[in-house]
Amino acid sequence: MNIKEAKNFIKDSVRIYLKKDEEGEYRIPLVRQRPIFLLGAPGIGKTAVMEQIAQELGIALVSYSMTHHTRQSALGLPFITHKEYGGKTYDVSEYTMSEIIASVYDVMEESGIKEGILFLDEINCVSETLAPSMLQFLQYKVFGRHQVPEGWVIVTAGNPPEYNKSVREFDVVTMDRLKILEVEADYATWREYARERGMHTAILNFLDMKKDDFYQVETTVRGRSYITARGWEDLSEMLLLYEEEGIAADESFVGQYIRNERVVKEFTAYYDLYRKYKDDYKVEEILSGAVSEQAKDKARKADFDERLSLMGMLIDRMQQEIKDNMQTSRALGEIMNPLRALKAKAQSGCSADELAALLGQQADARKKMMESLQAAGALSARDKRKDKAVVRFLAECEKTVRLTDTGSGMEAFDKAKEKFDAEVADYKRETGKVQEKMHYLFRFVEDTFGSGNEMLILVTECTVQADCAKFIATYGCEDYQRHNEELMLTERGDSLAERIAELEI
Repeated sequence: MNIKEAKNFIKDSVRIYLKKDEEGEYRIPLVRQRPIFLLGAPGIGKTAVMEQIAQELGIALVSYSMTHHTRQSALGLPFITHKEYGGKTYDVSEYTMSEIIASVYDVMEESGIKEGILFLDEINCVSETLAPSMLQFLQYKVFGRHQVPEGWVIVTAGNPPEYNKSVREFDVVTMDRLKILEVEADYATWREYARERGMHTAILNFLDMKKDDFYQVETTVRGRSYITARGWEDLSEMLLLYEEEGIAADESFVGQYIRNERVVKEFTAYYDLYRKYKDDYKVEEILSGAVSEQAKDKARKADFDERLSLMGMLIDRMQQEIKDNMQTSRALGEIMNPLRALKAKAQSGCSADELAALLGQQADARKKMMESLQAAGALSARDKRKDKAVVRFLAECEKTVRLTDTGSGMEAFDKAKEKFDAEVADYKRETGKVQEKMHYLFRFVEDTFGSGNEMLILVTECTVQADCAKFIATYGCEDYQRHNEELMLTERGDSLAERIAELEI
């Protein structure tokens, strides 16, 4: 299976394991909750998937790499205690709490979230001294004498032996305690994730043309050569920062992330071309409708690689505009509930000072919630940005109310409402600008390439990218609807022609 299928399977399993009966007891007892074993090549996104699942389910996540643990750190250190049996006192060996189990309790205390995932990576690379204890742990969720708390699901991961010399083969008895998911690298699945994460357009364009270079692990005469999804993602982050700082990216830089000499040379050469295309085609001019006929003519005559790069740059810029717009929309939606509470308080006859205090309490509560989720590893980057925007708005409203000479709570509320209305007005103006840019993008592609592959790429990307699809569904886009219908009709016509051809054998 691919990593997306594995994610859905794990997410469903965690939800089932955490399902309770009417008395609040877990339907599946701890001993019957088989740990999940995610087996796959390195760098395909196993850890990232666990973070996504925790964020989407709103539960905590504690991650550990088992290669770093000795018997003492995993099971705890021995100490001598005194116990009385049959009137006699004996010295007895006991163990301190495992570092891993203690970390789970630490997260529960810090975040207030009592359910979560304990993710143990490199589980099949445990030290020889720890290996005998793994069977007990996998079945009974116990390290030493201390058990994983109820409400915590165990997910493990590891690499197949061909990728890691330290791997220890699990015996049948151990494997029989696990739910095993074998995961393979899949570019189409990763691309969905990469587009949502804002991966560098040059990397996506390059891999669209050379899908076989997405993931490779091989042994050559010069040693081990490898390319992983993790490598491409890390390279993307650094490329974006290099561009901000005006630092050139050469082969030696790319080779720090992509450990394949041929692919390093090819990607670096393509990246240089990509930068040239970025200078040649002024994306902002195209999206503002100020593109020249010379630029359109140049695009028409360009080869496939150049046209693909141009489409990637245009779509990436457009989708970023839409993402920012939808982020603002989500933040404004979240502000509505605090404002309703504020209005109710004002209508009850409270003073302006009391209303300001309520605003401060709301901002503090939102901030604490953010800190709680962040401590639990359950706060996504998107939600963090949204919550920060809400906290900022509430804090600014409090300041405005305190600095304004208002007597009644309703007058203070009107000030807060006035600020909110101004933000909504700004948002509406920005939404209009985004709609205008989308129109100019479709017009450029239509004028330059007609209804060819470039239009198909544009319509497809607008359909599959979540924020883009939601923006179109919310605010509409006549250009998208028209070309989407045309492409659907063309597909139906092609399908019908193929069926007729089959009948005329």
